[in-house]
Amino acid sequence: MSRSLIEQWLPVAPVGIESIRERSTFTALPPSFALHVWWARRPLVASRAAVVASLLPAWPSETEVAQDPEAARIAQGLESEFPGGETEYQAWYVRSLGILGDAVAGWKAIQAAKAKGVKTEGNAYGYDRAFTVSPDSRTIDRIKRLAVLRTGAVNDGSQMVVLDPFSGGGSIPHESARYGFDTIANELNPVATAILQGTVALPAEHGPEFLGLIKKWGEKWCDQVRKRLEEFFPIQRADERPAFIWVHTVPCPTTGRPTPLSPDFWLARGNSGRSIAVALKVDRGAGGYELEIVDGAGASEWGDRSTYKRGVGTSIWTGETFSGDYIREMATEGQLGQMLLAVSVTRDSVRGRQFRAPSTADLDAISAAEKQLALQLPSWEIADLIPSEDIDSISNYDRGHRMYGLSRWSDFFSPRQLLTNVTALEELRSITSEACREIGEERGKALGLYLALALDRACDYNGRQSSWDATRLKVRNTFDKHNFNFKWAFAEFDGAHSLLPWSVKQLERVYAGMCKLTQQTATLDDQQERRARARIIRGSAASLPLADASVDAVVTDPPYYDNVMYAEISDYFYVWLKRSLRDIWPEFTDLVLTDKQDEAVANVALFKEVAPSGSRGRRKGDGLKSAAQLADARYEDLLKQSFREAHRVLKETGVLTVMFTHKRIDAWDTLGAALLDAGFSIDASWPVHTESEHSLHQAKKNAAASTIFLACRKREGSEPAYWSDIRHEVEKAAEDAATRFASQGMTGVDLTIATYGPVLSVLSERWPVYTGELDAEGSPEVLRPDAALDLAREKVASLKKRELLGGRDIDFDRVTDWYLLAWNDFAAAEFPYDEARKLSIATHLDLDDLARRHKLVKQSSGSVMLLTPAQRSTAGGLDSDAAQFETWIDRLHALMLVYDSEGLGAAKAWLNRTGLAEEATFTEVVRAAMHAIPRVKDKGVFARPEARILDSLRAALFEHVDVPEDDVEPAAPHEQQALMFDV
Repeated sequence: MSRSLIEQWLPVAPVGIESIRERSTFTALPPSFALHVWWARRPLVASRAAVVASLLPAWPSETEVAQDPEAARIAQGLESEFPGGETEYQAWYVRSLGILGDAVAGWKAIQAAKAKGVKTEGNAYGYDRAFTVSPDSRTIDRIKRLAVLRTGAVNDGSQMVVLDPFSGGGSIPHESARYGFDTIANELNPVATAILQGTVALPAEHGPEFLGLIKKWGEKWCDQVRKRLEEFFPIQRADERPAFIWVHTVPCPTTGRPTPLSPDFWLARGNSGRSIAVALKVDRGAGGYELEIVDGAGASEWGDRSTYKRGVGTSIWTGETFSGDYIREMATEGQLGQMLLAVSVTRDSVRGRQFRAPSTADLDAISAAEKQLALQLPSWEIADLIPSEDIDSISNYDRGHRMYGLSRWSDFFSPRQLLTNVTALEELRSITSEACREIGEERGKALGLYLALALDRACDYNGRQSSWDATRLKVRNTFDKHNFNFKWAFAEFDGAHSLLPWSVKQLERVYAGMCKLTQQTATLDDQQERRARARIIRGSAASLPLADASVDAVVTDPPYYDNVMYAEISDYFYVWLKRSLRDIWPEFTDLVLTDKQDEAVANVALFKEVAPSGSRGRRKGDGLKSAAQLADARYEDLLKQSFREAHRVLKETGVLTVMFTHKRIDAWDTLGAALLDAGFSIDASWPVHTESEHSLHQAKKNAAASTIFLACRKREGSEPAYWSDIRHEVEKAAEDAATRFASQGMTGVDLTIATYGPVLSVLSERWPVYTGELDAEGSPEVLRPDAALDLAREKVASLKKRELLGGRDIDFDRVTDWYLLAWNDFAAAEFPYDEARKLSIATHLDLDDLARRHKLVKQSSGSVMLLTPAQRSTAGGLDSDAAQFETWIDRLHALMLVYDSEGLGAAKAWLNRTGLAEEATFTEVVRAAMHAIPRVKDKGVFARPEARILDSLRAALFEHVDVPEDDVEPAAPHEQQALMFDV
């Protein structure tokens, strides 16, 4: 069988660089990302690389040509297309992705400039970002021609079918459609399916001319809402655009008066370049208060004041404190209120944002809005316009709502916010009905969907979970995090004059951008006008409405284990979307809430009623599985069913390419087991850096930077084996892969993850692999993939230690090895407990011993944190005056503690006393620690105190130790950071 290009080669460096570059600035993200919130999106350039390489042929080797007539046929066809040979072919492939220059050289130039503290002149890459380049007809025709060459199909390539069974935010089908393939996007979640319609399908169907209709009807919608709501949002001037900053309140335990629960009183600070706060002046005798806007020294006095901190409230009336239990009791009794602290105002004629205290007119308007809501509620409830559904009991994010009395979806909005959003919904339904009559049902449906997505955006920024960002002077959206953590202070848009006009303007901008990506008009060079099209299916990946052997390539980015509970958090939008669309898109609105049962995630909440919640991987004493174990098994079963469906619909010549980003072995164990049991072999894996490597938060908390591409085929048959028979082969595969990827500059947790593909490939060649034991039913026990992955981790750990020591093998001790490898692997002080445990297994240690006896780490709520020398000393795990030290890391930490607290003279005396001044092994420990601990800087200062102390210590006492390069801090925010816009 002929191989695909992705089974042979992938240009991981330029694809990785372009993936990071794609999201290097928030204001210029791909427009498809900005249409609506979704919680995981692959870069477009990585997605197109996977799709195209899954269909193109590999360049056959001379041996393959000599031995296989099919390979000879493909080689002849490739040579006719590319007389310059394989090098020309690969260069063409890179350019076909839109990478029109030397990405690696451009990246290096930028990093060199950053290291010098300067900026490059112009565009260092010399070409636009790859995702902005749409392939021309010649490129598309050639790709299809070569895809047919690989399979030997009789058609012209026009019917090449690409399927993504887990389409989510839609990057893969979006790019597949742009390259002219017959694209099928399947998705279970109705919110994601609506987004797919808006990003992948409708721009192609209706084209750029549809933008005029969005503008016309969007303005009409805004105008009708304004007329109904402007009495509740008074403005002093026509060009004034206010935003309102609120804080939640509970009754004072003694007086019963509302007392605010404010973590601080800042309105502007930090990066905003201004210092402005609210002064809350209380007259306890009269039972009143006055709000005043203060700046300068006054802001410093008031800004950091707090009436709520670490779960404890303080009454402004009596000064007494009250507990979190009291706050929750008041909230669940319906006594959680809100106080308007300040009004932020922008005007066309005044530069910058101004602040003022609430006026009598503001407060009267709020009171009038509450009365209007009470008046409207009965009719709105009859018309089912209020999102009054109970929040699903299947919940992993209870901390943010039920604890504080938010039990229905409508509770996420203050009275005036609810009035605003439901009024907008009511007018939206009216506008859509009118548009369908005037412009036709198809265009009316499309218009209705886009306006519904604009309403979702409005609800995202106009609820009790949206908040004020005092550093950027903007409203922060509800989903600045992937949960419902409660916000003590919140922000409100001007619902009459600002909210919908802003949301519609964003929609117009995004739609215009999507049309540029999905359409290419005819030019003198390219006479054919094209529109990228895709078929959207809503359903389970485990049951696809497709014929057997009907798909040429399955390219997918499956849900990441327990990373995000998509259904649970998307309900926030679904309760609005189903009311917006029920008359025109009934296929999106047939559920009460989104489907949690069939969602392929490890959802512990599904099992909390039938099993006790427990630590992952640990059985209860009675032998019953914990809720976490049941969730893991359910996730694996759903993945297995989905991959079996992919196996069924995939042609014999087809390729399954899986894109997966996860740092935990158990996630890879589950993915590997699902692929192997579904009948696939894993033929190649490619680690592509799709996330910023050295962002500042990664020095504090662990995150994986690479997406692994796994290229899989239908397994043609394999001879089962025992683990003891192939263990050495697995070891060699891990070692070879680690050596290869390390030579290409891969480090840390990504280097470990990069070995998982080759290791799983060895297993797939002999699957099923047996342990040599019997299972509970008395049958031969099948090996779990994590046994091979653990072996890979152990081999990589050995390689990493050698790398830290400049290629030398030096024995320290296991505790020191663990510490160095933890920093090297995770590049963070905090990382998951399970990963720390697996690293301790690889180094033959007990993690609990590291925490309790050595006090090298602190364990808490599923994570592990490395302690600084000072923290270890405080915890009683380190005594710099000790006569002897058990480990080399104890010796190093003791010296660091003395040097940092007592100075250079004391450090020299300590070295002389301990006899370590000339000890070669101790010098190597210093060297290894300097290379392992991230040297990330924030404004020129090391983010980690360990890096700061070591750098100074080396300069003073270990000058002969080489200095590692500082990690550069690129400005590359993640796609799902809080979306913040001007009011």
